[in-house]
Amino acid sequence: MGFEAFITAFVTLFVIIDPIGLAPIFVALTQGMTVAERRAIAARACVISIGILLLFGFFGEAVLGFIGISMPAFRIAGGILLFLTALDMLFERRQSRREDQAEERPDPSVFPIAIPLIAGPGSIATIILLTGDQDWVGFAAVTGVMLAVIAVVFVFFMASSLIERALGKTGVNVVTRLLGMLLAALSVQFVLDGLSDFGFGL
Repeated sequence: MGFEAFITAFVTLFVIIDPIGLAPIFVALTQGMTVAERRAIAARACVISIGILLLFGFFGEAVLGFIGISMPAFRIAGGILLFLTALDMLFERRQSRREDQAEERPDPSVFPIAIPLIAGPGSIATIILLTGDQDWVGFAAVTGVMLAVIAVVFVFFMASSLIERALGKTGVNVVTRLLGMLLAALSVQFVLDGLSDFGFGL
């Protein structure tokens, strides 16, 4: 794997995972949590994402094929799950649940942060493509690139408290609504892409 391919892999994964775009989403999903709670959620989400992406890097489409799931179907499912998260953000359902469950807050580290925001259909498909036809050296290089991008994600997550303080409570609420709309649009795009892969011509 040459230097140009290494850079291309990094840029591709960086754009697909979008650490900068995930930071304000992380703020919205962890609104009202302490720095320690956010650190734990960020670390857990990043570790889970690494494990998922490594799994698909090792076994590729065979993982989905083994259980009879195609990549388009996986993309559609991810889009639907992301849309449900967008609805929560738009209508403050998540905040209401937190108030009702003050003793036991919902943990967003697995869903939706690790899946499908970090390790989503796009990043999984990218890992499968990048690791395809690679020898062990190439696979190690792609893995290193993926770890570097996830490390950047973690850094942006750790800066989320600064973002929250800069925005204030009202600002976070506004951003949450806007991001909910963007997430809804992104989820619909996932579904449309999956349907297009099935040959619906959308």
